[in-house]
Amino acid sequence: MPTQAGKSTKRYKPNYIYSIISVALVLYLLGTFGFIIIHTQKLTTYFKENIIISVELKDHVNSSDRRKLQKLLEQEKGIKKSVFVSKEDAANRLEESIKEEFVELLGHNPLYDAFELNIYADYAREDSLNVLESTVLEWPIVKNIHFDNTLIKSIDIKTKMVGAVILGISIILLLITLTLINSTIRLSMYSQRFLIKSQQLVGATSSFIIRPFVSKAVIHGLFSGIIASIGLAVSLYYAQSFLPELEILQDIKLYFTLVLSVLIVGILISWISTIFSVKKYLGMKLDALY
Repeated sequence: MPTQAGKSTKRYKPNYIYSIISVALVLYLLGTFGFIIIHTQKLTTYFKENIIISVELKDHVNSSDRRKLQKLLEQEKGIKKSVFVSKEDAANRLEESIKEEFVELLGHNPLYDAFELNIYADYAREDSLNVLESTVLEWPIVKNIHFDNTLIKSIDIKTKMVGAVILGISIILLLITLTLINSTIRLSMYSQRFLIKSQQLVGATSSFIIRPFVSKAVIHGLFSGIIASIGLAVSLYYAQSFLPELEILQDIKLYFTLVLSVLIVGILISWISTIFSVKKYLGMKLDALY
């Protein structure tokens, strides 16, 4: 004949399983949104850092002066990369683009030698680029500098709008996550309220009663985080198989940080919710438990 303890174990164990799965699902949703935030940020950075700024040189600039200018450009704050494009290469690229030999038609090449610059995302702003333009135009061998100011303004405005929306959704989702996990843990602890009270009635101290519940909560929170992390990894794998372009946005360090954050959130919320739940039942009168 099974003992009372055996019956209790069978009765309580499913609650823990449901709790682990429920918390894992909530953490999975939180992690999924985290991936969306990471990809949105990386995509914005990718667009900003692939904006081309063209620095045209005057005619008959020798290679020595050109190398000096390239060094100055690379030392300039905000410039990520500079590539020299000769007027001949520029003409060939343009002819391939428009499918017409305009140099032969005009009888001369109207283009100029130039440096094509890529800037860091943080400097892809109108004010920063205006400062860069003023600085570059002071150099004697520079004829002109070109960049799509309208595109940069548009990206900057849309980035701020998307950032504000994502921040708002993040706060709401975090609050929902905390509430759902806390409710799940409290519901799980509700089934053990009589066990908690019984230990108190036989003289066990609060710390003695709380300790095993907290230990289990930490383990269950860890399991939930691991399950959620595996789900995120599988989802990311299939997302990249359908959208190979996502590979250019891949950042292992950021993903590792996100997975670690999911694990920590699962452990912390389970730990804190369990402590509050147990203390709640310790402070209740026996009649109130029914």
